[in-house]
Amino acid sequence: MGTKEKTSEDLLFEEKLVSQKEIVLYNDDVNTFDHVITVLMMACEHTPEQAEQCALIVHYNGKCTVKTGPYSDLKPRCSMLLEAGLNAEII
Repeated sequence: MGTKEKTSEDLLFEEKLVSQKEIVLYNDDVNTFDHVITVLMMACEHTPEQAEQCALIVHYNGKCTVKTGPYSDLKPRCSMLLEAGLNAEII
């Protein structure tokens, strides 16, 4: 079997995949579900349902990816989460 030569379109697609980052939200014993849901709706533009699902995942699994995208988009969103007292990081 021969290997397929990569086209410029393939390389651009791979570059986009590599440049995607994610905000991971971690569980804590301080913040209420309502606060987490409200902050996720504001900072990550989640619907109420999305925010509630993320809050539940964080509660039961200890962490959840709440937003993916380029670093430049995630940085201010992660800062909003941190300023609201949540525990999050961009990875």
